[in-house]
Amino acid sequence: MVRSLWTGATGMIAQQFQIDTIANNLANVNTVGFKKNRVDFEDLLYQHMVLAGTPATSVSEIPTGVNVGVGVRPASTQKIFEMGSLQATGHKLDLAISNSVGFFKIQLPDGTFAYQRNGDFKIDSNRQVLTSNGYLLEPPIVLPPDAILETLTISEQGEVSVNIGDDMRPTVIGQIELYHFANPAGLKAIGKNLFKETPASGPEIPGTPGLNGFGSILQGFLEMSNVNLAEEMVQMIVAQRAYESNSKTIQTSDNMLATAINLKR
Repeated sequence: MVRSLWTGATGMIAQQFQIDTIANNLANVNTVGFKKNRVDFEDLLYQHMVLAGTPATSVSEIPTGVNVGVGVRPASTQKIFEMGSLQATGHKLDLAISNSVGFFKIQLPDGTFAYQRNGDFKIDSNRQVLTSNGYLLEPPIVLPPDAILETLTISEQGEVSVNIGDDMRPTVIGQIELYHFANPAGLKAIGKNLFKETPASGPEIPGTPGLNGFGSILQGFLEMSNVNLAEEMVQMIVAQRAYESNSKTIQTSDNMLATAINLKR
Protein backbone atom coordinates (compact mmCIF):
# COMPACT_ATOMS: atom_id res chain seq x y z
CA MET A 1 0.00 0.00 0.00
CA VAL A 2 2.91 2.33 0.70
CA ARG A 3 4.07 1.58 -2.86
CA SER A 4 0.97 3.26 -4.28
CA LEU A 5 1.71 6.43 -2.32
CA TRP A 6 5.10 6.79 -4.00
CA THR A 7 3.71 5.75 -7.39
CA GLY A 8 1.04 8.45 -7.19
CA ALA A 9 3.69 10.99 -6.20
CA THR A 10 5.77 10.21 -9.31
CA GLY A 11 2.65 10.74 -11.42
CA MET A 12 2.02 14.15 -9.85
CA ILE A 13 5.66 15.20 -10.35
CA ALA A 14 5.56 14.08 -13.98
CA GLN A 15 2.34 16.00 -14.72
CA GLN A 16 3.75 19.09 -13.04
CA PHE A 17 6.71 18.85 -15.42
CA GLN A 18 4.24 18.57 -18.31
CA ILE A 19 2.44 21.72 -17.13
CA ASP A 20 5.78 23.54 -16.82
CA THR A 21 6.56 22.66 -20.45
CA ILE A 22 3.11 23.73 -21.66
CA ALA A 23 3.45 27.02 -19.74
CA ASN A 24 6.74 27.76 -21.53
CA ASN A 25 5.17 26.97 -24.90
CA LEU A 26 2.23 29.28 -24.21
CA ALA A 27 4.52 32.03 -22.90
CA ASN A 28 6.32 31.99 -26.26
CA VAL A 29 3.26 31.88 -28.49
CA ASN A 30 4.27 35.24 -30.04
CA THR A 31 8.06 34.70 -29.99
CA VAL A 32 9.42 34.90 -33.54
CA GLY A 33 11.01 31.62 -34.63
CA PHE A 34 10.17 29.79 -31.38
CA LYS A 35 9.92 25.99 -31.53
CA LYS A 36 7.64 24.24 -29.08
CA ASN A 37 8.76 21.56 -26.64
CA ARG A 38 7.20 18.13 -26.18
CA VAL A 39 7.69 15.88 -23.14
CA ASP A 40 8.13 12.13 -23.57
CA PHE A 41 7.45 9.93 -20.53
CA GLU A 42 8.52 6.41 -19.59
CA ASP A 43 7.44 3.99 -16.91
CA LEU A 44 9.80 3.16 -14.04
CA LEU A 45 11.16 -0.22 -12.98
CA TYR A 46 8.80 -3.08 -12.21
CA GLN A 47 8.80 -5.24 -9.10
CA HIS A 48 8.56 -8.84 -10.27
CA MET A 49 6.93 -11.01 -7.60
CA VAL A 50 6.51 -14.00 -9.91
CA LEU A 51 8.54 -14.27 -13.10
CA ALA A 52 6.88 -15.38 -16.31
CA GLY A 53 8.24 -18.73 -17.43
CA THR A 54 8.78 -20.03 -13.91
CA PRO A 55 8.07 -23.82 -13.85
CA ALA A 56 4.64 -24.53 -12.39
CA THR A 57 4.70 -28.32 -12.80
CA SER A 58 6.99 -30.78 -14.47
CA VAL A 59 5.23 -30.17 -17.78
CA SER A 60 4.07 -26.52 -17.58
CA GLU A 61 5.24 -23.03 -16.69
CA ILE A 62 3.65 -19.80 -15.44
CA PRO A 63 2.55 -17.94 -18.59
CA THR A 64 2.46 -14.29 -17.47
CA GLY A 65 3.92 -13.83 -14.00
CA VAL A 66 3.06 -11.16 -11.41
CA ASN A 67 4.62 -7.70 -11.50
CA VAL A 68 3.72 -4.17 -10.52
CA GLY A 69 5.06 -0.83 -11.70
CA VAL A 70 6.34 1.92 -9.44
CA GLY A 71 5.50 5.04 -11.42
CA VAL A 72 6.56 7.32 -14.25
CA ARG A 73 9.23 9.87 -15.06
CA PRO A 74 10.06 12.27 -17.94
CA ALA A 75 12.30 10.49 -20.44
CA SER A 76 13.11 13.45 -22.69
CA THR A 77 12.00 16.82 -23.93
CA GLN A 78 12.12 17.37 -27.65
CA LYS A 79 12.04 20.52 -29.75
CA ILE A 80 9.53 20.20 -32.57
CA PHE A 81 11.07 21.96 -35.59
CA GLU A 82 8.00 22.02 -37.82
CA MET A 83 7.64 25.36 -39.56
CA GLY A 84 5.58 28.15 -38.00
CA SER A 85 3.24 30.42 -39.93
CA LEU A 86 4.67 33.32 -41.95
CA GLN A 87 3.82 36.94 -41.23
CA ALA A 88 4.39 39.66 -43.81
CA THR A 89 6.12 42.72 -42.34
CA GLY A 90 7.57 44.51 -45.36
CA HIS A 91 10.73 45.31 -43.39
CA LYS A 92 13.89 45.02 -45.50
CA LEU A 93 15.82 42.99 -42.92
CA ASP A 94 13.03 40.66 -41.82
CA LEU A 95 13.88 37.27 -43.26
CA ALA A 96 12.07 33.94 -43.13
CA ILE A 97 13.09 30.49 -44.35
CA SER A 98 10.47 28.95 -46.65
CA ASN A 99 10.56 25.47 -45.12
CA SER A 100 11.84 23.76 -41.98
CA VAL A 101 15.31 23.00 -43.40
CA GLY A 102 17.89 25.60 -42.46
CA PHE A 103 19.12 27.91 -39.71
CA PHE A 104 20.80 31.30 -39.71
CA LYS A 105 24.30 31.17 -38.21
CA ILE A 106 25.14 33.72 -35.51
CA GLN A 107 28.51 34.64 -33.98
CA LEU A 108 28.41 35.03 -30.20
CA PRO A 109 30.59 37.49 -28.23
CA ASP A 110 32.92 34.67 -27.12
CA GLY A 111 33.68 33.78 -30.74
CA THR A 112 31.58 30.60 -30.81
CA PHE A 113 28.59 30.13 -33.08
CA ALA A 114 24.90 29.51 -32.54
CA TYR A 115 21.93 29.01 -34.85
CA GLN A 116 18.44 30.44 -35.02
CA ARG A 117 15.26 30.50 -37.09
CA ASN A 118 14.42 34.03 -35.95
CA GLY A 119 15.10 36.36 -38.88
CA ASP A 120 14.35 39.83 -37.49
CA PHE A 121 17.76 41.36 -38.19
CA LYS A 122 18.89 44.93 -37.58
CA ILE A 123 21.71 47.30 -38.65
CA ASP A 124 24.03 48.98 -36.15
CA SER A 125 26.02 52.24 -36.43
CA ASN A 126 28.77 50.35 -38.27
CA ARG A 127 26.15 49.21 -40.82
CA GLN A 128 26.61 45.57 -39.82
CA VAL A 129 23.67 43.14 -39.99
CA LEU A 130 23.04 41.66 -36.56
CA THR A 131 20.39 40.25 -34.21
CA SER A 132 18.39 42.24 -31.66
CA ASN A 133 20.99 41.25 -29.05
CA GLY A 134 23.85 42.64 -31.14
CA TYR A 135 25.19 39.29 -32.37
CA LEU A 136 26.63 39.27 -35.88
CA LEU A 137 25.19 37.27 -38.74
CA GLU A 138 27.67 34.76 -40.16
CA PRO A 139 29.04 35.16 -42.79
CA PRO A 140 29.10 38.90 -42.04
CA ILE A 141 27.03 41.33 -44.10
CA VAL A 142 28.20 44.97 -43.97
CA LEU A 143 26.53 47.73 -45.96
CA PRO A 144 28.89 50.20 -47.68
CA PRO A 145 28.85 53.73 -46.19
CA ASP A 146 26.98 55.23 -49.14
CA ALA A 147 24.56 52.34 -49.62
CA ILE A 148 20.88 53.26 -49.84
CA LEU A 149 19.07 51.05 -47.32
CA GLU A 150 15.71 51.46 -49.03
CA THR A 151 17.10 49.62 -52.08
CA LEU A 152 18.38 46.63 -50.12
CA THR A 153 17.30 43.39 -51.79
CA ILE A 154 17.84 39.83 -50.64
CA SER A 155 17.07 37.16 -53.21
CA GLU A 156 15.54 33.75 -52.51
CA GLN A 157 19.06 32.30 -52.86
CA GLY A 158 20.38 34.67 -50.19
CA GLU A 159 22.23 37.11 -52.47
CA VAL A 160 22.35 40.56 -50.85
CA SER A 161 22.44 43.58 -53.16
CA VAL A 162 21.94 47.32 -52.74
CA ASN A 163 22.27 50.55 -54.72
CA ILE A 164 25.40 52.50 -53.84
CA GLY A 165 25.43 56.29 -54.20
CA ASP A 166 24.07 57.50 -57.53
CA ASP A 167 24.61 54.14 -59.25
CA MET A 168 21.18 52.84 -60.27
CA ARG A 169 22.50 49.32 -60.75
CA PRO A 170 22.33 47.04 -57.67
CA THR A 171 25.68 45.93 -56.30
CA VAL A 172 26.07 42.51 -54.66
CA ILE A 173 27.57 43.01 -51.21
CA GLY A 174 27.23 39.57 -49.63
CA GLN A 175 25.67 36.12 -49.49
CA ILE A 176 23.49 34.68 -46.73
CA GLU A 177 24.16 31.00 -46.08
CA LEU A 178 21.94 28.51 -44.27
CA TYR A 179 22.97 25.59 -42.07
CA HIS A 180 21.27 22.34 -41.16
CA PHE A 181 21.90 19.32 -38.92
CA ALA A 182 21.38 15.58 -39.23
CA ASN A 183 19.40 15.67 -35.96
CA PRO A 184 18.03 19.17 -35.23
CA ALA A 185 16.23 17.83 -32.14
CA GLY A 186 19.69 17.26 -30.62
CA LEU A 187 20.54 20.97 -30.67
CA LYS A 188 20.92 22.67 -27.28
CA ALA A 189 18.55 25.57 -26.68
CA ILE A 190 20.44 28.36 -24.87
CA GLY A 191 17.74 31.04 -24.87
CA LYS A 192 17.49 34.24 -26.94
CA ASN A 193 16.07 32.09 -29.79
CA LEU A 194 19.50 30.46 -30.18
CA PHE A 195 20.62 26.84 -30.45
CA LYS A 196 24.11 25.38 -30.15
CA GLU A 197 25.59 22.36 -31.85
CA THR A 198 26.00 19.20 -29.74
CA PRO A 199 27.38 15.70 -30.40
CA ALA A 200 23.76 14.53 -30.69
CA SER A 201 22.88 17.07 -33.40
CA GLY A 202 25.94 16.28 -35.49
CA PRO A 203 28.11 18.92 -37.19
CA GLU A 204 26.63 21.78 -39.17
CA ILE A 205 25.79 21.16 -42.83
CA PRO A 206 26.20 24.41 -44.82
CA GLY A 207 24.08 25.12 -47.85
CA THR A 208 22.78 27.75 -50.21
CA PRO A 209 19.16 28.87 -49.74
CA GLY A 210 16.80 27.28 -52.24
CA LEU A 211 19.22 24.49 -53.22
CA ASN A 212 19.65 20.86 -52.10
CA GLY A 213 16.52 20.89 -49.97
CA PHE A 214 17.33 24.08 -48.05
CA GLY A 215 14.52 26.60 -47.71
CA SER A 216 14.54 29.80 -49.73
CA ILE A 217 14.98 33.23 -48.13
CA LEU A 218 11.79 35.29 -48.00
CA GLN A 219 12.53 38.99 -47.54
CA GLY A 220 9.93 41.02 -45.67
CA PHE A 221 8.53 38.01 -43.78
CA LEU A 222 9.00 36.53 -40.32
CA GLU A 223 8.40 32.96 -39.17
CA MET A 224 6.19 33.01 -36.11
CA SER A 225 6.10 30.53 -33.22
CA ASN A 226 4.85 27.04 -34.10
CA VAL A 227 2.88 26.77 -30.85
CA ASN A 228 -0.73 25.72 -31.48
CA LEU A 229 -2.91 27.32 -28.80
CA ALA A 230 -5.78 24.84 -29.12
CA GLU A 231 -3.43 21.87 -28.89
CA GLU A 232 -1.65 23.29 -25.85
CA MET A 233 -4.94 23.98 -24.06
CA VAL A 234 -6.09 20.40 -24.64
CA GLN A 235 -2.76 19.09 -23.35
CA MET A 236 -3.12 21.32 -20.30
CA ILE A 237 -6.57 19.89 -19.52
CA VAL A 238 -5.27 16.33 -19.89
CA ALA A 239 -2.31 17.07 -17.61
CA GLN A 240 -4.54 18.71 -15.02
CA ARG A 241 -6.92 15.74 -14.91
CA ALA A 242 -4.00 13.31 -14.72
CA TYR A 243 -2.56 15.33 -11.83
CA GLU A 244 -5.91 15.18 -10.02
CA SER A 245 -6.20 11.43 -10.63
CA ASN A 246 -2.75 10.78 -9.17
CA SER A 247 -3.60 12.91 -6.12
CA LYS A 248 -6.73 10.77 -5.68
CA THR A 249 -4.51 7.68 -5.71
CA ILE A 250 -2.52 9.10 -2.81
CA GLN A 251 -5.68 10.08 -0.94
CA THR A 252 -7.23 6.63 -1.44
CA SER A 253 -4.05 4.88 -0.29
CA ASP A 254 -3.98 7.09 2.78
CA ASN A 255 -7.60 6.19 3.59
CA MET A 256 -6.82 2.49 3.22
CA LEU A 257 -3.84 2.85 5.57
CA ALA A 258 -6.06 4.64 8.08
CA THR A 259 -8.58 1.79 7.87
CA ALA A 260 -5.87 -0.78 8.52
CA ILE A 261 -4.50 1.18 11.49
CA ASN A 262 -7.99 1.55 13.02
CA LEU A 263 -8.96 -2.15 12.72
CA LYS A 264 -8.45 -2.75 16.45
CA ARG A 265 -10.81 0.02 17.51
